Amino acid sequence: MEAKTPKDFFENVLPLKFKPEKSAGIDVVAQINITGPVGGNWIVTIKDQKIQVTEGTHPSPTLTLKMNENDFMDLVNGRLSAEKAFFTGRVQFRGNISVALKLRDAGFL
Repeated sequence: MEAKTPKDFFENVLPLKFKPEKSAGIDVVAQINITGPVGGNWIVTIKDQKIQVTEGTHPSPTLTLKMNENDFMDLVNGRLSAEKAFFTGRVQFRGNISVALKLRDAGFL
């Protein structure tokens, strides 16, 4: 299933991609900031093997990802790897990289 916009990804695609069995032990609040005409800010909370997504900004997230909507859409639709996005500077990341890698295994990135 390919997401058409960041909002479509967070509301429709991510809940289907999320793998609760791979999220055991993860307790994270991720702030995702997408820049561009159809961008926005989302808070993704993973705790107790459940995922919750809300629009908005969290005052003290565990980690923060910021990227433009085109790169984000390429990332979530499999046209850009998380590693390439990170190493080419297409994503601004703040937080614990090992937590981010666990999120990838859980189907988040």
